[in-house]
Amino acid sequence: MCTVTYLPKPSGYILTHNRDEAASRSSSSIVREKTTQGITLLFPRDAQAGGTWIATSGKGQTACLLNGAFVLHTRQLPYRRSRGLLLLDFFDWDDPDAFFSDYDLERIEPFTFLYFEKSTNEMHVQRVTELRWDGKNRFIKELSPQAPHFWCSATLYPPAIQIRREQVFRDWLNHQLPISTTPSPQSMITLHQTGSIGDPENNFVMNRAGRVQTVSITQVKVDQKNAQMRYLDLLGGNKSERQVTHS
Repeated sequence: MCTVTYLPKPSGYILTHNRDEAASRSSSSIVREKTTQGITLLFPRDAQAGGTWIATSGKGQTACLLNGAFVLHTRQLPYRRSRGLLLLDFFDWDDPDAFFSDYDLERIEPFTFLYFEKSTNEMHVQRVTELRWDGKNRFIKELSPQAPHFWCSATLYPPAIQIRREQVFRDWLNHQLPISTTPSPQSMITLHQTGSIGDPENNFVMNRAGRVQTVSITQVKVDQKNAQMRYLDLLGGNKSERQVTHS
């Protein structure tokens, strides 16, 4: 997995995530759970490993995962902990920076972890952080919260394909922005359903002979008061939508 776009809004952001996986890993709905500290989380649960690939909280924090760091890696099984459970572990930490620097990543498969935090005092996003773990080293980068961003999984998409896929996103934005300063959440869903480089194995909704395919689209829309999560199960046709109010 996967394909992720981030779009800032005056009062928050829209995060949209296509999950590319084996069909057996598909979820059907959004669950609501509390962390050990009583913070409400919304997330779709992985049907196999029990973790997740995207979650948002009642504190205005959202995090998501992509498989791989920079390039396709050789797997070195067994791994100590699922990356999807690692993402849920994140929300048990009081300090995101402590998690980024101190969480034990030994024998965890390479990943890209994306973190989004809205401001608690003003109507704009406070930070966008990218953590990449290549199996030996962690690489932490702060990105502009006022700029759109695009990511796709290094394990599925080689660099040349990543560039072509991101260009689809940039071209779409250039077409949209003269019409609307902030494209709508539904227009982002439509892009994630239809974005194409002319190759079914590498389009935004992709399929590689049924072994790996886009199984779902999850979107988080965050504003000053709440977060809304929308989940589309592309295989089963299920739809789910839930909301959490920021504390």
